[in-house]
Amino acid sequence: MPQRLAASPLGGTPHRALNILALVTDAYGGHGGIAKQSRDVLEAMCADSNVARVVALPRAANHPLQPMPGKLVFDRAAAGGIASYVAAMTRHLVTGPRFDLIYCAHLNLLPLARIAARIAHAPSVACLHGLEAWTPHKRAWSRQAARNTDLVMSVSQLTLDRFRQWCPVPLDRCVVVPNTVHLEDFAMTARDEDLARRLGLADRTVIMTLGRMDAGEQAKGFDRIIAVLPRVMRERQDIAYLIVGRGDDRARLEALAAEHGVVDRVVFAGEIAESDKVAYYNLADAYVMPSVAEGFGLVFLEALACGLPCVASDFDGGREALRDGKYGQLIDPFDADALEAAILRAVATPRGVPADLDYFGIANFQPRIFAMLRQALSLSRNRK
Repeated sequence: MPQRLAASPLGGTPHRALNILALVTDAYGGHGGIAKQSRDVLEAMCADSNVARVVALPRAANHPLQPMPGKLVFDRAAAGGIASYVAAMTRHLVTGPRFDLIYCAHLNLLPLARIAARIAHAPSVACLHGLEAWTPHKRAWSRQAARNTDLVMSVSQLTLDRFRQWCPVPLDRCVVVPNTVHLEDFAMTARDEDLARRLGLADRTVIMTLGRMDAGEQAKGFDRIIAVLPRVMRERQDIAYLIVGRGDDRARLEALAAEHGVVDRVVFAGEIAESDKVAYYNLADAYVMPSVAEGFGLVFLEALACGLPCVASDFDGGREALRDGKYGQLIDPFDADALEAAILRAVATPRGVPADLDYFGIANFQPRIFAMLRQALSLSRNRK
């Protein structure tokens, strides 16, 4: 059984239940890894018996809202632009409950979070996801806010280490809370043959990558997989590559597939709903993402929960999602020979869910968030 939080985040009997103000880029009504992680954090906060209410202000909420916990106030009025965001934050600080903690879900919002913390006389927590924290922020006030936040919470040790190279926050003001996966939402199932036929994947051995095709970053490794596909086909003539996601780099990748003569082996499925993920993961025989800019790599946890053998980069946070190789292969993402060999090994590996994948489950994630709240409040008290 996971260890439960003590009676109070401060270690004693609370005078009153805690109120938290959360500044998020997106969460409910959002799509992608950061939105998902923000939802998980908000729900874990609401699961703490010492928390009375969490008020979350989103910068964007463009998709249908997912179900929310009863303690959460999700103020979509904040999502109308920066003026609307500041107005909503001010309104809650002035007319709402006294906030005991300010949680900031992205470095871009940290200057506002520090202002909110000063107004509320409350500690602030800054969450780091990945690439945005690896190099000094372009805005001086964001760099200053990062140095002054009470607690830094990173989704991976790699991201924390790279952040501290330019912003040397003391280690006693830092904590790593890895991303979580809702294991009950994923499962190893039979392939949906109708879906396979619609995508042109019937009777194919399928490798898959899910992610945004970003022309500015080009970091997921889609292009490296396409380039090595002709070599893989010499050993596995039935191989196909399924790319799930959208983005402005698709045209370049389609041209690359044509250049390498694999147009008929690369399937661009586009963006899919969260509810369709299980069916798509279960079309695949292996999940392959030789990326260079993942802060953690939540998609690896989802793929693992569907029983897929995984190949990740040894250069970024995917290494931690695969627990330093315990859950899958780690390779140099720029080594074409290593990528080819890893793909061939992966598709030959029997599928199966790791027995201890609940290390990343909600039952272990919630106590990590509870402990983070304790640490933030304790650090704030000690710094006064």
